[in-house]
Amino acid sequence: MYDKYQSPLSERYASSEMQYIFSPDKKFKTWRKLWIALAETEKELGLPVTQEQIDELKAHAEDINYEVAKERERLVRHDVMSHVYAYGQQCPKAKGIIHLGATSCYVGDNTDIIIMAEALGLVRRKLINVMAELAKFADRYKGQPTLAFTHFQPAQPTTVGKRATLWLQELCLDLEDLDHVLGSLKLLGSKGTTGTQASFLELFEGDHEKCRRADQMIAEKMGFSSCYPVSGQTYSRKVDTRVVNVLAGIAQSAHKFSNDIRLLQHLKEVEEPFEKNQIGSSAMAYKRNPMRSERIASLSNYVMSDVINPMLVASTQWFERTLDDSANKRLSIPEGFLAVDGILDLYLNVVDGLVVYPKVIEKHFMAELPFMATENIMMDAVKAGGDRQELHERIRRLSLEAGRNVKEKGLENNLLELIAADPAFGLSLEELKACMEPSRYVGRAPKQVEEFLEEVITPILEKNKMLLGMKAEIHV
Repeated sequence: MYDKYQSPLSERYASSEMQYIFSPDKKFKTWRKLWIALAETEKELGLPVTQEQIDELKAHAEDINYEVAKERERLVRHDVMSHVYAYGQQCPKAKGIIHLGATSCYVGDNTDIIIMAEALGLVRRKLINVMAELAKFADRYKGQPTLAFTHFQPAQPTTVGKRATLWLQELCLDLEDLDHVLGSLKLLGSKGTTGTQASFLELFEGDHEKCRRADQMIAEKMGFSSCYPVSGQTYSRKVDTRVVNVLAGIAQSAHKFSNDIRLLQHLKEVEEPFEKNQIGSSAMAYKRNPMRSERIASLSNYVMSDVINPMLVASTQWFERTLDDSANKRLSIPEGFLAVDGILDLYLNVVDGLVVYPKVIEKHFMAELPFMATENIMMDAVKAGGDRQELHERIRRLSLEAGRNVKEKGLENNLLELIAADPAFGLSLEELKACMEPSRYVGRAPKQVEEFLEEVITPILEKNKMLLGMKAEIHV
């Protein structure tokens, strides 16, 4: 096992559940289910397919004779026909009706849609659980004042919980996109070699209605509401683009979250989980690097760049089909899903174990608060009889002086002392310090958190409560 390339997505990042969805076993068992659905449909629409043949196909739906298929493919160089042959070896009575009227894309493309739908379902479940954990975090820290940042410069304060709602809102947008794409997925159906259903029209002796019904019946047997009404040999490869765009959107949101956590960890205000025996650096034993957040960012970059693959494939398909999509699809679609699966496991793990340091947050907050409180101080001085324009100029000059003391001399922020010493303000140091209550400066942030959770998030979680309760398992 150590002498061949192994995808790190399988070895290090993706869950066993997602790996199985894209496994050969899942694919080939789905092929057999589609062949059974085709045979049942053809029987129900009057073709000479017997129940005995269908029962034989069902009896061997799961026990795939892989070695026979592999040996056959070495001979004929065609994966679908190799599996038709292998299935026929197990089902001699049904051998003649397997794949009747169909082309390779009947099993290949329909299976791709089925697998992407199932994989989107797993992504959705994990996304909902990340949202639930973020909601708990936002509620817990909705009233914890903290410096907000614009341009990574201290700005008007917010709360830790309010900042978490910004991460959460982006996941809401991702969920909307996911639900739209998942709800719009359709099967290819039984369209034939160029999408005209010519072979099925021949089988059904010119009965157009039976050709239409065959598509609908196959879709329903496979758990879909309908098939795409028109196609070439394949479903439009634009469908793959839409799916991967959803994955890239989730990756984008996760990347933003991971960036913020890494910056907060630098400030020592919030840290991702760090296990007892975890090593942060091979050289610097004291370090607690934000390795999981960095991994989220790294995998997210991969997924966001993966968007170009299905776009290139879709835009360069010739007429009813070319096969230059095949090798690309085998890589870009599964690996996009496996990477997002790993991202969401990491996201859930990080949120579930976030450590907040209120004392550090308060220290940073109080160091900047005098600057932010100047407007309130100025208004208090005006109420006491001061001139607003004169006080504005004085406070501007005193702020610059306090800033120089901090930046050039390394001193504490002494703006309050400078204002107290200026008789124009008529305020004592004690009166000024009374203005330094952090909760006075966070606006509606705590209430915004409550409203957002109550009006937006709680309905989503309540609607999806049967999906909750996941715990993230990460491998490294």
